[in-house]
Amino acid sequence: MISRRQFVISSLLAGVAAPAFAQGFPSALIRIVVPAAPGGGTDILARAMSTQLQTAWGQTVIVENRSGAGGLIGTRSAIVATADGHTLLMAATSAIMSLAISKGSNPNFEIADDLAAVTLVSAPPYILVAHPSVPAKNAAELVAYAKANPGKLTYGSSGAGAASHLSGALFAQMAGIDMLHVPYRGMGPAVPDLLGGRIQLLFAPAITVTPHIASGALRMIGTTGARRSSLFPDFPTVAETGLPGYDSLGWFGLFAPSAVPQATTAKIAAGVRAVLLSEDLKKRLAEQGAEPAPTTPAEFRTFVNADIRKWLALAAKAGIKLGG
Repeated sequence: MISRRQFVISSLLAGVAAPAFAQGFPSALIRIVVPAAPGGGTDILARAMSTQLQTAWGQTVIVENRSGAGGLIGTRSAIVATADGHTLLMAATSAIMSLAISKGSNPNFEIADDLAAVTLVSAPPYILVAHPSVPAKNAAELVAYAKANPGKLTYGSSGAGAASHLSGALFAQMAGIDMLHVPYRGMGPAVPDLLGGRIQLLFAPAITVTPHIASGALRMIGTTGARRSSLFPDFPTVAETGLPGYDSLGWFGLFAPSAVPQATTAKIAAGVRAVLLSEDLKKRLAEQGAEPAPTTPAEFRTFVNADIRKWLALAAKAGIKLGG
């Protein structure tokens, strides 16, 4: 039987274990789970960060791709991982949307129920591009064309619930038009179909479409952020060319299991901020059409909750089926 003295000592040790552990982070290999296949935006950003984090932290940092089920397989593996900060999740909008949908699309979605929000990494705007057969040069002309030709326009996406899908759904709802959504398994197969005229529109990451805009194979309608991107200052926004108030970003962020101590998530966030703001990472992000956007854990939690609730409300109002 444990003595009273042993019980007191054990209690005291338990009370200081979490803070002491947080102060010692990192103390082992760190895994960054990417719930998507290699080569995509999430994977590229995770690998770019991992190299510098390994140097900064003095521990091996590996990226582990666990794709499938719209990001749920990798996301759930991170949720149940040991809550010591050594397993992290690098996820995009679509993966957290899949998580929200799997839980019943609760309009009061709270990320902290499943994951600790660590930091936003980047929130780049997409570019709305059209096949040259669409006689529209800006958002106003596109809306007018869609209203004159109901049901004729189709837009592709990298999958149901992805930022590219949600951007199109928001555009259609705000403009009061009908567009047929065509989901693909990633941007890889969507872009060739747009180039071939099998779909007419695409809300896409800059890196996948800017070469085709430059060649004239695709027409740029506008970027999807509320403000012009500093990386593409000559590209007007959808909002300023005909759809005021339109704003849609596809973000990437870092998460940890929900029980990771706040001191540890704060330390991870600070480390990530330092590497994101380095000249090397800024240059590599710019090559992907993105800019660093590090936050505190509290700021990122607020951001994620607001963004996911926004899209869930849009889906409910417009009768959009997400996740399938």
